[in-house]
Amino acid sequence: MTWTAIFALAAGVYAMKALGPIITRGRDLPARWQAVTGLVAVPMLAALIVVQTVTDGPRFVLDPRLPAVAVAGVAVWRGASLGSTVVVAAATSAVLHMVFTR
Repeated sequence: MTWTAIFALAAGVYAMKALGPIITRGRDLPARWQAVTGLVAVPMLAALIVVQTVTDGPRFVLDPRLPAVAVAGVAVWRGASLGSTVVVAAATSAVLHMVFTR
């Protein structure tokens, strides 16, 4: 992805955010739309994490990032703090890099 595309997408997102109140004229969205928009963020973030974890450019790769993200997911699920989650995931990735990149 080029910087031009990134800036164009960012401008589009800001334009949509700015036009929302103008188009709705201060009215709230219907409850059904609010429920849908509230559910979209989590799957989009999950998809972004998966794509960034298992791809390297146009290639599909399995490297130490995938187990590190899995360990981080388990740590978050078990209620670990952000700091300990980052440390455990980084340690997992570092150990796997040491073992498999010799």
